[in-house]
Amino acid sequence: MKRILIALLVLVLCFSLTLAQEEKPLSGKKVVMIIAPKDFRDEELLEPMTILLGKGAEVAVASSSLDTSVGMLGAKMKPEILVSNIKAKDWDAIVLVGGQGAREYWNDKVLHTILKDAVKEDKIIGAICIAPVTLANTGILKGKKATVYEGVADKLKSKGASYTGSDVQEDGKLITANGPKAAGRFAEVLVEALGKGQKVCPKTGLKTCPLH
Repeated sequence: MKRILIALLVLVLCFSLTLAQEEKPLSGKKVVMIIAPKDFRDEELLEPMTILLGKGAEVAVASSSLDTSVGMLGAKMKPEILVSNIKAKDWDAIVLVGGQGAREYWNDKVLHTILKDAVKEDKIIGAICIAPVTLANTGILKGKKATVYEGVADKLKSKGASYTGSDVQEDGKLITANGPKAAGRFAEVLVEALGKGQKVCPKTGLKTCPLH
């Protein structure tokens, strides 16, 4: 009887921990979101950040300045990290936010190097609105399916990307989106990508139970 009770307690604990993980499936995942020092697109930062945090991910904001940045619609955000201090190996995903100010990064060689390192480290890279142009100029979209704000689509095509015009486009671990209206779906695809490859409990088929 004692063994049965112990076994039942273990199963209950396993199930409870599994449920907790189901509620926070991205617990332990680290995402850095890069914004311009001014005129980032508010929704493209705030919607994905809210969704990622809600799923348990750790989210940090980076920029080329640590001064408070003001979005195109008035949102204020104080970055925690300088872009130049980002190390690809420290993050599960690097996400570039769009908005008019994102042009600053199109030809930023420091960020280009970070993104190339992220590809080598097999990290997830996301970019939305006009930010995919930075990826294209880095060279990592060559031969890849991608989308971007329609007005700058030629900048992707000129760098060898296969422009799809989709709201959100995923090609391997490269995720691009075309603007603020796609911010929610962009976040969902990021969540799906971050959640891939997680272990499952062999008895329940759910996400990892720490007791196994």
